[in-house]
Amino acid sequence: MTGRLQMRPGRVLGTLTALGLAAFLVACNESGSQGQAAPPPPPVTVASPLVQKITEWDEFTGRYEATASVEVRARVSGYLQSINFTDGAMVKQGDLLFTIDPRPYQAVVDSAQADLTNAQARLDLAKVQLDRAQSLVAQSNVSRSSYDQAVQERRASEAAVAQTTAALQSAQLNLGFTQVKAPMSGRVSNRRVDIGNLVTGDPSSTLLTTIVALDPIYFEFDMSEADYLAYQRAVVAGKLPSTRDNATIIQTRLPDEQDWPHAGTMNFVDNRLDPGSGTIRARAILDNKDLFITPGQFGRLRLPGSNEYDAILVPESAILTDQSNRVVMTVKDDNTVVPKIIRPGPTYPGGLRIIRDGLTAQDKVIINGLVRARPGAKVTPQPGTIAAVPEYDAN
Repeated sequence: MTGRLQMRPGRVLGTLTALGLAAFLVACNESGSQGQAAPPPPPVTVASPLVQKITEWDEFTGRYEATASVEVRARVSGYLQSINFTDGAMVKQGDLLFTIDPRPYQAVVDSAQADLTNAQARLDLAKVQLDRAQSLVAQSNVSRSSYDQAVQERRASEAAVAQTTAALQSAQLNLGFTQVKAPMSGRVSNRRVDIGNLVTGDPSSTLLTTIVALDPIYFEFDMSEADYLAYQRAVVAGKLPSTRDNATIIQTRLPDEQDWPHAGTMNFVDNRLDPGSGTIRARAILDNKDLFITPGQFGRLRLPGSNEYDAILVPESAILTDQSNRVVMTVKDDNTVVPKIIRPGPTYPGGLRIIRDGLTAQDKVIINGLVRARPGAKVTPQPGTIAAVPEYDAN
């Protein structure tokens, strides 16, 4: 037929087969594209900062010192006769520690006592003679010069009594010094002289032993000029009591202690800074009733650096460093990661850190999964909690 296109049956079948194959390939391609869709945002654990009432503490290293220390020395010379204590024992005020041979000093006391008795007898005679002369001069039976002589005899006798009395008191003091007694209660050191040795008194007196007071006990430490100035500023602003105030509470611990079991109060702050070291000496006083702490031991002291307040705490592991800034990652309501620059404070027990500025209690902080969080990217937040980890400090 003229003017009309005719197709053979085989050709039509081939064309339909090609179209079907193309449609199949397109369908398969669309199915593969749907299977390779973008994955969901990565999961992270978020939690609001822990808000807790705390008191910040500043720590210092120092040394425990005795509240009183005495060198026990001989005050008279002589041979050491006895030692009446055990080395290192606790003694009470007035306990007999040493005895120096008292016999020479007893002889001096006896001689002074005899001199006083003689002087007292002369005074008694002078009084009688003066009374007699007084009655005779009134009757004009004795001259005025004899009466005056009797008056002078009495005065001389009174002076002799006073002199011999003083000599007796001095001799008795020296006799008492032969018994060396503890001037205060405390722990005595070892004896520095053995029995039979000659000890000397003033001026180059022999050291016999020492005694230190143990309860209460001091803790002395040095505070830097910057720390001292910061405390002064806080005191002026009314944020802290003066460090010179005995009501300021402190806590101490020994090198092998984890907690702060020893409590006391501030006792002294020096009146000037040492220009060489740039520090000022301070001191606290605390009980030592069990006598466990020994003067000379090192320790740590912590002093309140703030009044009690509501602090914002986050885990140390949640804080990142970005050049000179400290940063925490937070998540907005639309699940977008937003970094926030913070001003961290001191560490807190349990692996936490105090945040002074840059964070609120309503923020959602990423505490786990930080490696999957990118600023501005989406995440899948999962709820968590912030709490102190007791085992953290032990490690």
